[in-house]
Amino acid sequence: MQATRVKYRTERWGWVIRRPERWIPHLVLLAGVVLFVFPVYVAIIGSTHDAATIARGEMPLRPGPYLATNYVQAWLVGKGERVTASPVGRMMLNSLIMALAIATGKIAISILSAYAVTFFDFPLRMVFFWLIFLTLMLPVEVRIIPTYAVMTKLGLINTYTGLTVPLMASATGTLIFRQFFLTVPDELVEAAKIDGAGPLRFFFSILLPISSTTIAALFVILFIYGWNQYLWPLLITTTEGMQTIVIGITKMIGTGEAQTDWNLIMATTVLAMLPPTAIVLLAQRWFIKGLTEGEK
Repeated sequence: MQATRVKYRTERWGWVIRRPERWIPHLVLLAGVVLFVFPVYVAIIGSTHDAATIARGEMPLRPGPYLATNYVQAWLVGKGERVTASPVGRMMLNSLIMALAIATGKIAISILSAYAVTFFDFPLRMVFFWLIFLTLMLPVEVRIIPTYAVMTKLGLINTYTGLTVPLMASATGTLIFRQFFLTVPDELVEAAKIDGAGPLRFFFSILLPISSTTIAALFVILFIYGWNQYLWPLLITTTEGMQTIVIGITKMIGTGEAQTDWNLIMATTVLAMLPPTAIVLLAQRWFIKGLTEGEK
């Protein structure tokens, strides 16, 4: 029996020695995971210690006793001995509204514009499509000053409308939906016409259901895009009550000196990572299917 077990273990692990090309990629991937996860782990550990321990450089790599204190203070107050900021709960609400509005708006505008340039034959159709495509060539910095001037004249500073509407147009989303719509068989379009389906019924009853995975994949990407916005919220918001979480973390860090409440900053950073992480985990199946299905 002992000899049989030894033989089984030898055969089981023999491929590791004979086939290094199988385990070397796994080892490289594991090293990459450790490299990316370790800073997040340090932030989580730092959020459980007090500011003095971190400032002295004596923070251990194990949890401390201030986890509940730091997170409650960051969520409800947002202020420490040296840090002055809005409560994290308020800033995360602003970021959530911004991210959801941008993702929803971009998808709605993109899918309608892609539907128009793909299934309708109207004058200068391709000209309009290429004009949409050319907007990808314009850096954000080129558009941000005139956009800010328009928002100022319309009185939309420190409003959710000014925070979200200018970022809703998406040439990338239009291109992705158009490429997907081009894979729709002509027979399906003709069958819908024979059944008496008009443009709106064809769009809502046929195109939207088969585009669900693409919509889900874009929603994940655009939600993270909206959540991580920095430059536009920095310009359009001037009061603490309208600050997003990214702006709040930046202002909390300030000059980055040692005399900073790093425990509250790290607690805020950990809280800021939760919504995007939850979106990716909940929608990962549709996200992968949306990026791999069809001829994108």
